[in-house]
Amino acid sequence: MRFWTGHLRPETAPILVREGFSWGACVFGPLWLAVHNAWLPATLALAVGILIVVLTAGPTQAALLLALAVWLGVSGQDLRRWSLRLRGFTLLEVVGARDETEALAALLGRRPHLAGHFLPPGTAR
Repeated sequence: MRFWTGHLRPETAPILVREGFSWGACVFGPLWLAVHNAWLPATLALAVGILIVVLTAGPTQAALLLALAVWLGVSGQDLRRWSLRLRGFTLLEVVGARDETEALAALLGRRPHLAGHFLPPGTAR
C-alpha cells in the first residue's frame, strides 16, 4: 500500500501526489518537475545542474550530479507539493491505496462533493 496526498484548488480537479521516492525525478530531474508543473523547482534544479557542470570537473562533478539526482528522487514529490501550495492548492486528505485510481476512489469516497469538480455533468453521484 502506498500513500497519496490529495490537493485541491477551487473549481479544479483534485491532484494526487504519491509519497516516497520518485524514480522519474531521479532519472529525469528538472524535466520530470516541469512535466508536473513544478516550474520553480525545475528551474532551480536545472540551474544547480548547470552550475555543477560549469564549476566542477572529473569525479567531483560526477559525485555532485549523482547527489543532485538522488536528492531529486528523494524530494521530488515534496517539491511537487510545495509547487502546488504556491499555486493555491490546499492539502485535503492523505489516503492509502495500491495505485492512483484507487487513491482517487478513496478520496471521492471520503469527499463525494469533489466528483462534480472534474467529472462530466450527470456522471457525478
